[in-house]
Amino acid sequence: MLMFSYILYGFVWLISFLPFRVLYLVADLNYLLLYYVLHYRRKVVRENLCNSFPEKSLREIKVIERKYYKHLADLSIELYKLWHMSETSIRKRCVFKNTELPQSYFNEGRSVIGVLGHYGNWEWMSSYSLWETGADFLALYKPIRDKVTDRVMKQIRSRFGAVLVAKDDTLRVIARYRSENRLFLAGFIGDQTPNGRNLNFWMRFLNQDTPVLLGTERIARKYNIPVVSVRMRKVKRGYYEVEFVDVCANPSELPQGELTERHTRLLESFIQEEPEFWLWSHKRWKHKRVESGELKVES
Repeated sequence: MLMFSYILYGFVWLISFLPFRVLYLVADLNYLLLYYVLHYRRKVVRENLCNSFPEKSLREIKVIERKYYKHLADLSIELYKLWHMSETSIRKRCVFKNTELPQSYFNEGRSVIGVLGHYGNWEWMSSYSLWETGADFLALYKPIRDKVTDRVMKQIRSRFGAVLVAKDDTLRVIARYRSENRLFLAGFIGDQTPNGRNLNFWMRFLNQDTPVLLGTERIARKYNIPVVSVRMRKVKRGYYEVEFVDVCANPSELPQGELTERHTRLLESFIQEEPEFWLWSHKRWKHKRVESGELKVES
């Protein structure tokens, strides 16, 4: 198993040197393989789309479905290409539009939480450090069990100066930054599925009863850290624009649940506008709440 991991490491390292025009040919083949041959999570994607957009016909759903798999194939090669992209290239391909919004908080001596979803190419958000020199970008992540794969992902994600923070260390790192009077923009993923122990907050999201994690809100309210939503638009193949949307300047003043409702509603609006760029193969609704209050978990 370890040998296979090192072989994969070497393979990814080599292909990351290939130009985009070649990598996108690989992505086109990968799309055909995923969608037409392996049927990778086709049932999950179809069910998620049908439940989220009951007003759409099956023909419309299939159009979104195929666009999604093409985007998914692009994501894999764009992630690995990040390993050896130049600063000039990533700045050209991932443009941060209104950095003055988080900058306005930095000017007040306040750090910022940026909430994003698995939408667009969230991995390229790690290049934010190239656009802001006065504050660190903290990229929260979940360590991977395979040590070799974990090392690869760390190298890729920190390529342009992002400070990687293991999910379980989030509070400790934020507390340290605050004690040292250092500014940061912390990237929180807001659409992850809670585990069975954290099904405390439910709301309607994409037409479905959905459990939502409250971790972002708890930290924002605890330290009264301003929160912005991060929208990453896919302009065309290999090119993205990132826009910041103000969510709340003073989260500690909000009632419990309000902040989570706000940033989740914003993500929902992004998805509804261009649905093919969200991670539909994720089993987002595996937890079902029944009328008795008991929990049903789908396999």
